[in-house]
Amino acid sequence: MDILVTGVTGFIGFHAALRLLEDGHSVIGVDSLNAYYDPKLKAARLAMLRQKVGFSFHRLDLADKGALEAALGDRPVSHILHLAAQAGVRYSLEDPHSYIRSNVMGHLNVLEYARHSKTVEHVVYASSSSVYGEREPGEGFKETDRVREPASLYAATKLSGEMLSESYARLYDIPQTGLRFFTVYGPWGRPDMAYWIFTQKILAGEPITLFAPDKMLRDFTYIDDIVDVFPTLLSTVPQGHKIYNLGNSDPNRLTDLVGAVETACGQDAQKIIKPQQLGDVCTTFADISAARADFGFDPKTDLKDGISTFVAWYKQWMRPE
Repeated sequence: MDILVTGVTGFIGFHAALRLLEDGHSVIGVDSLNAYYDPKLKAARLAMLRQKVGFSFHRLDLADKGALEAALGDRPVSHILHLAAQAGVRYSLEDPHSYIRSNVMGHLNVLEYARHSKTVEHVVYASSSSVYGEREPGEGFKETDRVREPASLYAATKLSGEMLSESYARLYDIPQTGLRFFTVYGPWGRPDMAYWIFTQKILAGEPITLFAPDKMLRDFTYIDDIVDVFPTLLSTVPQGHKIYNLGNSDPNRLTDLVGAVETACGQDAQKIIKPQQLGDVCTTFADISAARADFGFDPKTDLKDGISTFVAWYKQWMRPE
């Protein structure tokens, strides 16, 4: 497959590209290399990808109309893995316009590229568990559940992407698969994520802030469990538009995450407790029966093991002795 991976220097995009290259596919990576978090981390990921046979890269902003067409020209692309987005629930309260630009306009431009392409067979794109909104603990969230009450602008933009994809699948017969990711974590992750912040502060002997820890329940999902399914998923072309949950399907409390980081770091955290933040939801819990049945999604990584691997990576790459 000749695969276009958007957001290729991002956390999931980087790991996805490595996995696809390992399988012998050609990967055309695009990314704007924006400064939402330290660009040095994205540059390091990109440097690793450039060493791989079959990888090429274009720096561009997907929100710019025609940017993909200008960069790729007549190069045939058989599959698109669209992972580029402005991430982060809390930052969407500070800079809402960047979310509309990246997550709505950027998504639309990818669909327009696919619409006019003569070679694209399948578009797979990143949605988010945040589209489910605030839910009570209980059974796993199902793709058929009603999703019309997003708790944040970020969630609203990801839901908008799903609706755009549904319309393009119907109008232009573009096979598409949307992936609702549930709190993906692991090495080379994002510095704005809780597990990264906790590790950084605990190792530095600084206090960590927990927002409503007695309420928070998260379906933490290890990165390898996500990307291992991408080769099969991309080659599984749906009729029309399908949406799947990709989560661990085994939620943990925020305090479980803290405990795993403390164990991996070998020291206890000083804790500051604050109320729930605006835009946060209390619970995420993926029902993955559809993904398991259709393309064999089967996450195996326990939170303690995954966090232990992350902390070991963090000590090597971010705090070298």
